[in-house]
Amino acid sequence: MGTPDFVLGLREDVGHKELFLPGVTCVVIRRQDENKAALEEPEVLLVQRSDNGWWSAISGILEPGDSPASGALREVQEETGVHARIVRVAGVSTATPSVYPNGDRCRFVDIAFELEWISGVPHVGDDESTNVAWFPANALPEPFVESHRERIAWALDAGAPARF
Repeated sequence: MGTPDFVLGLREDVGHKELFLPGVTCVVIRRQDENKAALEEPEVLLVQRSDNGWWSAISGILEPGDSPASGALREVQEETGVHARIVRVAGVSTATPSVYPNGDRCRFVDIAFELEWISGVPHVGDDESTNVAWFPANALPEPFVESHRERIAWALDAGAPARF
C-alpha cells in the first residue's frame, strides 16, 4: 500500500519537513506447526522490503481511526494474509530519523507487538514487500533491519514486561 493517504495530504502542507508518526512493528511468532506439533525453535514471520531488499518484521504507520492493536492486525493481514492474535505490547521506542529518496523526513514512535500465528499460509499481500517467509528466530536472514532484531528479542521474551 505504501504511504497512507493522510500522510500524502500532510506532505502537501509541510513538504519534506520531519513528521512525527505513530507506527507498529508486528512480531508474529509461530511455536507450533499446522498440526499443533511444537517446533524445535520458534519461527518469526518476516517480509523482504521492496524498497531496499532488506528483511524485517511486519511494520506500518497507524492510520486515523486505528487503535495500535487494530492497526497491527491490519498490517499483518494486508502484508502477509496471515491471521494472528495480539499477545502483548513488547515495547515502545522512538526510531532514528528516516529520510526517503524523495527527501521526505520522518521519525516514528513505534509500538512493538508480540503476536501469535493463528492460521494462514503467508504470501506477499501488497507492493511493500517482495517475499514473505517464516524463519527460525535464531537464524534471521540478511540483510536485516537492525532495529527489528531488538523488537524480535523483546517479543520472544515471553511474558516479560514491555520495554520502553
